[in-house]
Amino acid sequence: MKVLIRVVAASIALFLVAIIGLMAMVLADGDAEATEISDGGGGLRGVPAEFRPWILKASKACKEPELTPALLAAQLYRESKFETSKEKATSPAGAQGPAQFMPGTWAMWGRDADGNGETSPWDIGDAVMAQGRMMCSLLKQAKSSGYAGDVRALALAGYNAGWDAVQDAQGVPHFKETQDYVKIILSTMPKFKGPGLVQISGSGDGPNAVRKAATRVGTPYSYGGGGPQGPSTGFCDGRNGYLNGRCAATSTVGFDCSSLVQYAYWPDLKLPRTAAAQYGATSNHAVSRQDLKVGDLLFWSHGDSGSIYHVAMYAGDGNVLQAPRTGKNVDIAPLTSAMPAADYYGATRP
Repeated sequence: MKVLIRVVAASIALFLVAIIGLMAMVLADGDAEATEISDGGGGLRGVPAEFRPWILKASKACKEPELTPALLAAQLYRESKFETSKEKATSPAGAQGPAQFMPGTWAMWGRDADGNGETSPWDIGDAVMAQGRMMCSLLKQAKSSGYAGDVRALALAGYNAGWDAVQDAQGVPHFKETQDYVKIILSTMPKFKGPGLVQISGSGDGPNAVRKAATRVGTPYSYGGGGPQGPSTGFCDGRNGYLNGRCAATSTVGFDCSSLVQYAYWPDLKLPRTAAAQYGATSNHAVSRQDLKVGDLLFWSHGDSGSIYHVAMYAGDGNVLQAPRTGKNVDIAPLTSAMPAADYYGATRP
């Protein structure tokens, strides 16, 4: 809903399932109760934690089954890459916020969904729920139109170019921007599809950090990328960040191993940026491999503490949550095979 949006038309995220099964067995402290995060059955991963509940709520509020969490997430990523600042989420045409609403369109679809007393396209809850309402309405129009093609494509085209343009074309308009918009969103939906239920037992800093990091499963690895605010592009240093001979980090929005850990614990615990520094900041609380608890940090090294090259978070039941390396995504893997066994250096408790 960028350059081609018309104000006049406004009036008219088998592997992850197995992983989650393992996470359900996470060891808990004392008698802490399990915390469940239901995503409405459609599945969702790889989105910022602050967007997740609103995407799930918007999907659930619509009776059209095509409006899945993954579709809403892919659309938000295309619109704004989940940006919320006015500097980064204002289009040249004047579209505003993470869902990129034009003022006239916002006047029709905006509501105070988060209950903070203000209806704003910059509020995540307000924006995502308005996006869901508009997309739900467009899906209904697409189904009743009789136009050929995927009703999701028709609805997305209406969001981008206005339903009048869809009516004029009796399908997805031939505007290049709209054509690209539809294709990109539908093709990127799989990266946001996730499991139907996440259950992690325990409470406190460790389990909470793992829950937060688990919302980023599927996010690409980007050397030097990511931080407390979420994923970002990284850099190449002559040795790291390359894939098939080219620098991949500068064009990949994601996390590296230590930025994922930093993001997971922030702001309750402000860990330093690199794996070696994180070991130095927590090494006074060393933990044996037999006494690992959810959220403990595990380190791998080529020698001593000055040669630490990887950090991961213990996810329970012999598994770790990590950002592995360039070309891979944030995932959960067995501790025994996450990195070379001979390089395992030790664990600490933040």
